[in-house]
Amino acid sequence: MSKYDATQLPGADVLARQRYAVIVADWNSEITYAMAQGAVDTFLQHGVPEENIDIVHVPGTVELTYGAARLMKEERIDAVVVIGCVIQGETPHFDYVCQSVTQGVAALNALGKVPVIFSVLTVLNQQQALDRCGGKLGNKGVEGAYTAIRMANL
Repeated sequence: MSKYDATQLPGADVLARQRYAVIVADWNSEITYAMAQGAVDTFLQHGVPEENIDIVHVPGTVELTYGAARLMKEERIDAVVVIGCVIQGETPHFDYVCQSVTQGVAALNALGKVPVIFSVLTVLNQQQALDRCGGKLGNKGVEGAYTAIRMANL
């Protein structure tokens, strides 16, 4: 179960005026869609209106950076949560994908315009991913939404 201190969040009156984006990779959708639902449910639970939550799908984890950059240009988003899942295989592809998205999100955050929250699982196997998308280790999408709210309200 994902745990966080809800007292650290602003009230629903503040969140009712904010917009959030969830960008979700379609690759490993069994994992990423569960994480995205956790993020959306968390925003709704704390008072963000459904119409103030944009959900954007991209093909894979590498494309998350581009999706976030496009949404940031709209200047109506208070924070972006990028959700992906990369499971290590037998080739170095895992390393390249993880490095690309990590550096991309870091570069977007360095711009200082809109917080981009890294909710990308980088795991060794399917079970580790399942444990983190609503399993015994909680839902990292929930934690991403919590972090997005905190960062949007610094």
